[in-house]
Order: sequence, then C-alpha cells, then structure tokens
Amino acid sequence: MNEEQMNKVDPPKGRFYVLGPDMGASGRGHGVELDNEEEIPWPTYMSEPSEIGGLASLSVVPKLRFDSRVGDMPLDLQGGFNGYWLVSQPLKDVMEKVDAEGFAFAKCAFQLEDGSEGEPHYLCEVTRILDAIDEDASSVKILDGYQNGKYYSLSGGGKLSFKATEVADSHVFMDKHSGSRIYCDRVFRDALIEHGFGTVINPRGVWIEDAAGY
Repeated sequence: MNEEQMNKVDPPKGRFYVLGPDMGASGRGHGVELDNEEEIPWPTYMSEPSEIGGLASLSVVPKLRFDSRVGDMPLDLQGGFNGYWLVSQPLKDVMEKVDAEGFAFAKCAFQLEDGSEGEPHYLCEVTRILDAIDEDASSVKILDGYQNGKYYSLSGGGKLSFKATEVADSHVFMDKHSGSRIYCDRVFRDALIEHGFGTVINPRGVWIEDAAGY
C-alpha cells in the first residue's frame, strides 16, 4: 500500500451495494436446466461493441425444465443462466417498481417434472452500463488488458466510491470495468429488504453487501 492509499478517506457506507445471487445459500442448489441455452444470446456486457446482444436480441422463448435429481426448486434469484439471472415474479415486481429502465426481462416456459407449468420465472439482465466508479476515491485493484482496457478486481477486498454525476438517479447499474458485477443504491437495497429479499434470516437467494467495505 502506497502513501496515497494510506491517506485516502474511506468511502461513506450505506450508499451503494454489490448485488447478486446468494452463493452461500444452503441446500443442494437449484435443479433447473435451460434446455435451449444454445439459442440464448450472450448478455450485452459480454457482447462485442459491434454486436446487438442481450435479451433485446432474443428471438425464442427460454425453456426451463425442473429436475429434482439435480437440485431443489429455484430461489427468487439464481445466477448462471447463460450469463443472466433467473428471477421469480415477486422479485421482478420489486425490480420494475424501483427501476424499470435498468432491467430487461424475458419470460420463460418453465416445465415441472409432471409436465405442468411452473410459477412464472424470467431471465433478467441489467441493461444500464456506466463508467461509475471513482478511482481516486476508491481502494480497488486495477488490472490491465481487459476488453474495456481495465478491470476493477475485488479479490481480497475493496472499498468503492461512485461518481455522483455519472450515477445520477440510477438505482441499479453495471460498471463498464467491473465485468458481471452489479451495483445498486440504498433506495433499491431498502426496497428489496422491505419485501423480504436479502435479509439475514432468509435472503431468498439475494445477496447484498456494502460496496464501501467489500
């Protein structure tokens, strides 16, 4: 750690959060297979600048199939579906209520083991990609040689601060130098907690951590 880093003031806590699936959830994991994965385009953040990627370019209905031999029924938020999240109807409702312009959704055909249709589930992507992290006010590893020139790594921890003018009134967003990592503000975080997502006792698949002290 150099002198500049030692003298840097820590970002204020409670303003922005890292948001994602709860990777530490108990149980066997989900037993949902995406049968037509090869027909699902890559998310926008994984596409080349000249490509039209993401759910905006989706031309088929995502087909989900539940197999209890593989795992349990999905939580309200699950990751790993060709780069997208899988979200339940209740979680989608909260997301859209707080920041409808920040997301794209695609309703899935969800087949249960008896052949019946499961509860509504959606592939979800965050469509708002900003250059949001304030390097001068953050403590974060900066790696070179990535698609957008650099990558902010939180391996080993980090303390992130964000540019107020860039974030503006956005409640959820990705950062162009953070890969698949998703951030949200206090408004979005509080709405999730209010509706029972991301709580300590039963997070329902939602993991939230303060970006100022990751």
